[in-house]
Amino acid sequence: MKNIILLLTTLISSISFGQSWTKQYDCVNEASSGLAKVSKNHKCGFVDAKGKVVVAIKYDDALNFSEGMAAVSIGGKWGFVDSTGREVIPLNFTDALSFLEGLAVVGNGDNYGFIDKTGKMVISGTYTNAKCFSHGVAPVCNRKNQWGYIDKSGKEVISFQFQYADVFQDDQAKVMKGGKWLVIDMSGTVINEK
Repeated sequence: MKNIILLLTTLISSISFGQSWTKQYDCVNEASSGLAKVSKNHKCGFVDAKGKVVVAIKYDDALNFSEGMAAVSIGGKWGFVDSTGREVIPLNFTDALSFLEGLAVVGNGDNYGFIDKTGKMVISGTYTNAKCFSHGVAPVCNRKNQWGYIDKSGKEVISFQFQYADVFQDDQAKVMKGGKWLVIDMSGTVINEK
């Protein structure tokens, strides 16, 4: 019994010692792409698995790394850093979402569009809201407050007809039309009512 207690005590102390660096932060998120978002004194940054700061803890907000980049914000302006901590896309946007399928949603006021990893606007910011790409399409909201779906060239693939539209998961997406929640397939056909 003593050996079991000694073994458990040793195991617990080694686990605690291995993660002791986490105690210096107010919050530590689960690692994504090998880096964990941390916050201290209302500022965010990223550390590696050993707790070494890779992205300076100077940002007001940040999203987890996705496709090698993370959206970060200072003073209400968003941009992107790479996994070395370098700001690769300047903090010029009023809103941003993570990169998925090579593109990221960015906003300037009420104008949302999509940029590539060089920061080039590849789908113009003519939408009032947008969500990330999934399965090659993204839900976007037009100036008439109707949601539809576009492909990566910006072409409308499911018409603007919904009060709300979510991203596709498993070739299905939840939408709202006529005050009812529906599930559609990739062609826009209703396959289920919620």
